[in-house]
Amino acid sequence: MKFEKFFIPSAEAGARLEIVAARPEGAGPFPTLVFNHGSTGRGQNTSLYGRTVAPGIVANYFVERGWMALFPQRRGRGKSGGAYGEGLAPDGSGYSCDVEIAIAGFERAIEDVDAVVSYLRDRSDIDRQRLVIGGVSRGGILAIAFAGMRPGIFRGAINFNGGWLGRGCPSHEVVNPLLFERGAQARIPTLWLHGNADQYYQIGHCRKNFDRFRSAGGQGTFIAAPMGHALMFKPALWSGHVDQYMQDSVA
Repeated sequence: MKFEKFFIPSAEAGARLEIVAARPEGAGPFPTLVFNHGSTGRGQNTSLYGRTVAPGIVANYFVERGWMALFPQRRGRGKSGGAYGEGLAPDGSGYSCDVEIAIAGFERAIEDVDAVVSYLRDRSDIDRQRLVIGGVSRGGILAIAFAGMRPGIFRGAINFNGGWLGRGCPSHEVVNPLLFERGAQARIPTLWLHGNADQYYQIGHCRKNFDRFRSAGGQGTFIAAPMGHALMFKPALWSGHVDQYMQDSVA
């Protein structure tokens, strides 16, 4: 498997987005996963902003099954242009717990996913009838919410350990369920994969987010695996669930 790297325009003039792609052999068109990265921990270590995130464990899983996997880097992350502005506190102390600042950072992330979706329409090797959005941590909640905010684009959404604010912020009890609820309008099957020992998002909180999503009309399956926030790196704990989900809902 080879990775390909390229850049696309964002909504911000002069700020291009880096995308890393892993694709199967052949000409396509391929069913395609758009996989969104998470945060940088507390947001205090600026050296992490420039690290491109394209987990091979996810790429391998999908490429082996005939899917292309795209890993976009949002503005200010990886080699993408622009400043990183997803809810950072004005005093430089890291991610803010302020509800308005956190949600404004989320909306900025949505703009970048919009740019990626716009780009998908121009690639002849992508099967636009078989698109799935996924992500880990902040990328997980982004995947679920985006599918509902832009219904009709994705046939599925996969969330690994999703949440926007961790339990270090009391406001996570407000922000996370509010954002997950936005995904309910997608009316597509979703898969929620959470570690029952996650140090950032307690499993009870995650179940409440899922219940709120379902109460708003969302469709999904919730899996609690014996793992922490690094669940994505343990495919033995999730590959069977994703296989079943893809077979039943997306393939």
